[in-house]
Amino acid sequence: MSPPEPIPTDAQAGSPAADRPVRADARRNREKLVAVARAAFAAADDTVPLEGIAREAGVGIGTLYRHFPTREALVEAVYGAELDDVATSAPALLDEFPPEIALRAWMDRYAVFVATKRGMIDTLRTGWASGRMATPATRERITAAIRVILAKGARAGSLRADVEPEDVTTMLLGVFLSTAAGGTPEQTGRLLDLVVDALRPKDEGSGTTG
Repeated sequence: MSPPEPIPTDAQAGSPAADRPVRADARRNREKLVAVARAAFAAADDTVPLEGIAREAGVGIGTLYRHFPTREALVEAVYGAELDDVATSAPALLDEFPPEIALRAWMDRYAVFVATKRGMIDTLRTGWASGRMATPATRERITAAIRVILAKGARAGSLRADVEPEDVTTMLLGVFLSTAAGGTPEQTGRLLDLVVDALRPKDEGSGTTG
């Protein structure tokens, strides 16, 4: 009868316990790189150097490239994280605020997403056009989030029930496009306030919005 094989210790390569700290450390590094890149792209007017992102994240450029072999890979990860945040934030906002307030807060979150996108738009366009990056269903997911808020507001009587969510998406894109070049955050905020005002129910007695 053959003797039993020795049980590997935690220190031996390949054991789950030995791998876990490495995986956890790698995961933290990746999350930190994405977080730093998100902030950098949102603040940038031009191309963001990858070396600066690695330095700000507290890792070497080699670590960045191990997680993201190309600029496109990093941009795709950042874009996906931003889109997930804005597209899935509506329910949490509705749990915290009345629908009309949640809608305005969600618009601010969407504005941050648009600002981040501007810092990486050239890479996104090139990657999408070449097929090296998957084309996300951005507009559909944004419209779905708006639909959730409008439906809750219509049931509460604080938002109009006769508005198409797609039309709201179009209005918001118009606001962000028109203020992209020379607009200020204050102007963008005022325009978003006007959009929310337009979505309030009309006062049938006076013909004005309530």
